[in-house]
Amino acid sequence: MLDVTVIEDAEAAAVSLDPIRARLLAELAAGPASAAMLAGKVGLPRQKVNYHLKTLERHGLVELAGERRKGNVTERLMRATAASYVISPLALAAVQPDPDRFRDQLSARWLLALGARLVRDVGSLITGAAKARKRLATFALDGEVTFATAADRAAFIEELTQGVGALIRKYHDGDAEGGRDHRIVVAVHPTVKPESASDPAAPPAIDPAAPSGADPVTAASSVTSSATAATAVTAPAPIPPAQG
Repeated sequence: MLDVTVIEDAEAAAVSLDPIRARLLAELAAGPASAAMLAGKVGLPRQKVNYHLKTLERHGLVELAGERRKGNVTERLMRATAASYVISPLALAAVQPDPDRFRDQLSARWLLALGARLVRDVGSLITGAAKARKRLATFALDGEVTFATAADRAAFIEELTQGVGALIRKYHDGDAEGGRDHRIVVAVHPTVKPESASDPAAPPAIDPAAPSGADPVTAASSVTSSATAATAVTAPAPIPPAQG
């Protein structure tokens, strides 16, 4: 079982979002089970559970883990293909975010578009690497920092920008024969606290020191709140070997 997998197909995404099927996926992520075993847990007849399982199996979200005899019946034991799932923007290809439409480093919505592209691209890279049976070269860095003042946060952002920019200028070689392009994404955003996550309707505290024109959502951290800083480096998917 994979730790996480990306759903790129629109029909598979729709199937996974059904509440009953999502519950079945959660149960099967904990371990293999038959339709009869799941029926009592989800409060549905075995036949109905079996119907949902077949739908999930058809879209590659669950798979056969084994079979066992129970009286005169052979039960199919199913398991989830991953412990968790992420839906790629490719599932909504016609309306997926495009961060190239505009660039605004102070916009939380542009950050969201970058995050969506990261999910889409890494999902596609994983698929390509799996088909080619090759490892995928990626790197991610995640951490938290607490800023005492808005001025400290602004200074951090300036140093971060200069530091990453200097590294890019140092190592970028557009003329390198056989060189591989990599995308670098660096993000800083307020840490989501449990109390704010449980009350999405609660208005954010706007930072009065935020630059004018900044997206209110981006500027929603108080000057003493933590911020999550994330960095990701991804490489193109390996090319599958030629079929001969």
